[in-house]
Amino acid sequence: MKKANIEEFFARLKAQRPEPRTELEYTTAFELLIAVLLSAQATDVGVNKATAILYPIANTPQAILDMGLDTLKTYIKTIGLFNTKAVNIIKTCQILVDKYQGEVPNTREGLEELPGVGRKTANVVLNTFFGQPTMAVDTHIFRVSNRTTLAPGKTVELVEDKLIKVIPKHYIMDAHHWLILHGRYTCKARSPLCGECIVSDLCGWKERFDYGVSNPIES
Repeated sequence: MKKANIEEFFARLKAQRPEPRTELEYTTAFELLIAVLLSAQATDVGVNKATAILYPIANTPQAILDMGLDTLKTYIKTIGLFNTKAVNIIKTCQILVDKYQGEVPNTREGLEELPGVGRKTANVVLNTFFGQPTMAVDTHIFRVSNRTTLAPGKTVELVEDKLIKVIPKHYIMDAHHWLILHGRYTCKARSPLCGECIVSDLCGWKERFDYGVSNPIES
């Protein structure tokens, strides 16, 4: 995608959602971290339902450690892979208490040493809570980046690197949320809403003409 088109691409996404935010519900860095850990292969709606019950009871590392593994599982059992996630959460809470006085580290290195926390999760926390210009490439962002030709790449790492390079600096802080929401609600995997897309004329996906967008060459 051309540089001028990228500028316009994000200008429109910003106009559509001036103040984008994650759909995960949280109030602290720890609550966000746990929500993101739970969100792997789960919906934000499902995670929010579980944390709405969990957080009033335990929303700090020590409180969850005091709760124990088996009790924690009862709160998150509606979420996919809850057994593995519960184990990782307990291990993560222990590290946070032992090494960080119960606080969530604001560095990539600190976050990625926590069980279950990979680069994507670390990027979400760094960007969403700590305000760092990172790019967490999930399935939606990967699809949008490749489909639109904004930042095509065969791997998550390649797409992440390209996005950081091509996105104008004045959009980088919110770009993560704009791209996720665009992929979730408009540029869907199976039935993209090209006819309703505010950036369809900037998109490099040739097949978009099959989804309700008139071909400018023929029209």
